[in-house]
Amino acid sequence: MNQTAVTPVVLGLLSHAPRSGYDIKAIVDRSTRFFWAASYGQIYPELRRLEEAGLIEGEDAPRGGRGRRVYRLTQAGHDALVEWLFGSTVTIELRDESLLRLFFADALPHEQALQLLEGRKKGHEEYLEILRAIDARPGEDPPFTDLVLRWGIEFNEWGVRWCNEHLERLRNERKRPEASLATPPSVRACFTRASV
Repeated sequence: MNQTAVTPVVLGLLSHAPRSGYDIKAIVDRSTRFFWAASYGQIYPELRRLEEAGLIEGEDAPRGGRGRRVYRLTQAGHDALVEWLFGSTVTIELRDESLLRLFFADALPHEQALQLLEGRKKGHEEYLEILRAIDARPGEDPPFTDLVLRWGIEFNEWGVRWCNEHLERLRNERKRPEASLATPPSVRACFTRASV
């Protein structure tokens, strides 16, 4: 069976306990969304697809007059999760719009470009606040779930330090002239090397 971007998320969360689609989305919103998002529009079709494939089983469990279906992992679903965990390809892919904006910030006057870096710093600070609140909640996470939370906290602490360091450096440098429409040679060289 072909996997989608949310297949491992659904299988992984169901490996902990049976859950409804609503439960899965709620957990995603306070955990994996920081590095691997999943929307209702992805989760519910995936639940149907995985059930049809026999990787999960659903059971109607209405609550308060509302329709609700709770899913559990089957042995085939557990096997598929383990196969994915031990898969031969591991992709570390970073899609970061803030970095993309910084990459092209030379098109702006210096002070406006610095505002983009200030915005990135604020984003790291906001994520830190959220992640520290998650860390402070009662109870313990499984060890590797906690490991990923530690990564998020440490990455955003580093991000704040990095932004502060480079805000200071760029403010202390001579302000560059107003942006020109010409492509800087260093960027041209970057694209040339990447295409070789």
